[in-house]
Amino acid sequence: MKSPILLRASFCLPVLAGTLLTASCTWTQRPQSAIKTPAAWQQAPGASLKPLDTAHLARWWTRFNDPVLDRIIADALQSSPDVRTTLARIDEARARRGVTRAALFPSLNGDVSGQGARSENRRTGVSTSDSYGADVTMSWEIDLSGKLRQNLRASSADLAQAEENYHAAQVTLAAAVAESYVDLRAAEGQLAVYERNLAARSDTVQITRWKQQAGETNVFETQQASSSLELARATIPTLKLAITQAKNRLTLLSGKTPGSLDTLLAKPRQVPKPSSMLAIGIPSDTLRQRPDVRAAQRAVEAAAARRKSAERQQLPTLTLNGDLGTTATRVASFLSPETAAASIAGSLAAPIFNAGRIRQTIYAQSAVEKQALIAYEAMVLTALSEVENALASIRRTRERLITLGDAIVSAREAATLAAQSFEAGQADLLQVLDTQRTLLSLEEQQTLTLGTNASAHIQLYRALGGGWSKQGS
Repeated sequence: MKSPILLRASFCLPVLAGTLLTASCTWTQRPQSAIKTPAAWQQAPGASLKPLDTAHLARWWTRFNDPVLDRIIADALQSSPDVRTTLARIDEARARRGVTRAALFPSLNGDVSGQGARSENRRTGVSTSDSYGADVTMSWEIDLSGKLRQNLRASSADLAQAEENYHAAQVTLAAAVAESYVDLRAAEGQLAVYERNLAARSDTVQITRWKQQAGETNVFETQQASSSLELARATIPTLKLAITQAKNRLTLLSGKTPGSLDTLLAKPRQVPKPSSMLAIGIPSDTLRQRPDVRAAQRAVEAAAARRKSAERQQLPTLTLNGDLGTTATRVASFLSPETAAASIAGSLAAPIFNAGRIRQTIYAQSAVEKQALIAYEAMVLTALSEVENALASIRRTRERLITLGDAIVSAREAATLAAQSFEAGQADLLQVLDTQRTLLSLEEQQTLTLGTNASAHIQLYRALGGGWSKQGS
């Protein structure tokens, strides 16, 4: 004769199979993104024919050939608070996944008790009684519908998303450090330009004073030359402030106190020069490489799994409960088989009426999934736009650098000729000051454009998803 447990299970199997079949017909498929990825980059015809150079992308900053920059980024990736925070979130997600996984297994609880009693009676005297007990209970929800497995898939996707967020933090940090470093070197370059210009203007002031003493010029021209000198000198404190602020940003990004990098950054260096163009591949390569896009995809997977888990709450659940215990009046017979008792029972429960709670939960999870998909599409559009903008910036800054280079050659020659003519009495002071101002402006623009060009390459590396690798993570 079958046990009651087996009888109940066999009776419910046809009902359960029918319910599963009906519910499977109502489950929806994960929606697909409506964005069509372009076949090539608009701003880089021809360059997109080569595959994405992921090997160089992992440590793209080394292509600037600046050992100081290499060291600062390496330190920042180890000690930055942002990166360490994302690592802690990975530990949290891994632990939460472990909690979810534990729901697939039975849970056991143990209990041990002991009791003693003593009574006195005038007729029978003193009497004592003792009792001891131990009990082990088991509870196990059998995942017939797959609800718990969907929860585990969602937790696994959460863990994968946390790992991708860690990689994204590395990408963002490396780019931020490099940009601050470029700002520092650009400010130092501007300071050098102004100091050179101050030397030239000082010579002009001295020549004007000699001419005034010789009666060849008047006080007005001398004061005009001095005013031009002091105007250029007034910019020096602003540039020194920019240098200090850039150094402080680097220490902050590196997780260090202000001044910690002063020794390393004491010697001024030129703005880092980017190397030849990196093979950028096609847009679909970038979407696979970028960790923030991958994290958004994991968020969609987690939302889809939770929506499926919510749908499966409509299905019956099978729970097994077991109990193994022993009770004895003496410690010696506590573990005797004769004092032990065991029981096991199974229950199959299905929702009948819950005022639409499950249905509304499904709607809510579906809305969360839709939001995750929209966020993924937005991330894809952002990634494509950032690459195109970086490529366009590189092209235009290169054109500007060529033009500025030619203009500076002419302006430098004009300033030299004007200074020589003024000293010989063949040109007036206004011509000298005008050529000096033009040269200063062009050299300042060239320094700033060199920084813009380096920053454009940094933004391209970041937009391509550079700064991390599976081997280095």
